[in-house]
Amino acid sequence: MSNIYFKNLTKIYSKGTKNEFEAVKNISLEIEDEEFVVFLGPSGCGKTTTLRMLAGLEDISIGEIYIDDVKVNDVEPKDRNIAMVFQNYALYPHMSVYDNIAFGLKNRKVNKKEIDEKVKNIAKILDIEKELQRRPKELSGGQRQRVAMGRAMVRNPKVFLMDEPLSNLDAKLRVQMRNELIKIHKDLKATFVFVTHDQVEAMTLATKIVVMDEGNIMQVGSPKEIFNSPRNLFVAGFIGSPQMNFISGKYSSEEGRPFFISDNISMEIDDEKSVSELELNQELIMGIRPEHIRLRDKDSLYDIELRVNFVENMGSYRIVHINFGSADLVLQSDSENIPDSGEKIYLSFDRTKIHIFDKKTQINIKDLT
Repeated sequence: MSNIYFKNLTKIYSKGTKNEFEAVKNISLEIEDEEFVVFLGPSGCGKTTTLRMLAGLEDISIGEIYIDDVKVNDVEPKDRNIAMVFQNYALYPHMSVYDNIAFGLKNRKVNKKEIDEKVKNIAKILDIEKELQRRPKELSGGQRQRVAMGRAMVRNPKVFLMDEPLSNLDAKLRVQMRNELIKIHKDLKATFVFVTHDQVEAMTLATKIVVMDEGNIMQVGSPKEIFNSPRNLFVAGFIGSPQMNFISGKYSSEEGRPFFISDNISMEIDDEKSVSELELNQELIMGIRPEHIRLRDKDSLYDIELRVNFVENMGSYRIVHINFGSADLVLQSDSENIPDSGEKIYLSFDRTKIHIFDKKTQINIKDLT
């Protein structure tokens, strides 16, 4: 079992001065055994600081961390039975691949036969058997990352901690290593905690995503939950590529029916219950993802007449930028019949995929999914 629990975890830098800064703010979270949890957020949001406190590389200002119900605040990193894989690989350049992987076992006085068996088994899993006698400088970036993974795996730790381990790889290798990590996690049946600012990595790797911003946890959920039911404006805008469209407007009621209205559109809100506490003219923000906007012939009350600004050809799909008053509306379509710049088009929104946010609190008022 490798459960992890954060209780009111806080990290304050420059404590005792007038320039105190809370990098992590009173977060509580449970990570269950064998989960692949990804901490996701922009640079400076506190995700790496949280990981380093879990690893014991950063002191805890306030709060507690438990691993398997044991409080580890004052436990040395080497005694937490965790393994960490860094962005920069942190390999010993003068050692062979074999010796890099075996290093931790040798320090723990494991017998040579067991070391040899474990190193070769790990090398086979990671497909670096032919590289065991080479040195890190002779390897590609992907191979070096595999060696770093191997050095962590060979110790058979309770928890794997990974701090943006794929960020130095090119696009093709990143895809390959993501697939490898999914397979390794499945095979090892261990708990993985992974830090990244890359939403694609989070969506493809995680069983659970922890979205952070400015030291706070903004939402915790499965990739599907995070994508389909963002709790607030930040999560909605951070997850998804192209980014979700946001349209400012107000709440209105016509003949007892609830509407979202703006300068460009007036759209009825299907579920009255979720907006029953709203006041007339309350400022709202409507969110709609580019893939949930459709090109249409004008045949519906909700079709909107607009003009194309420009089109990005992405190969298998097109990203259409549309003039929407002072804003830029983005549509994603797999159709090849996209109008050229300046041409008139009609759009319709999939109203079952619309999100309504309170402009003041930025909280999701309505999620029609």
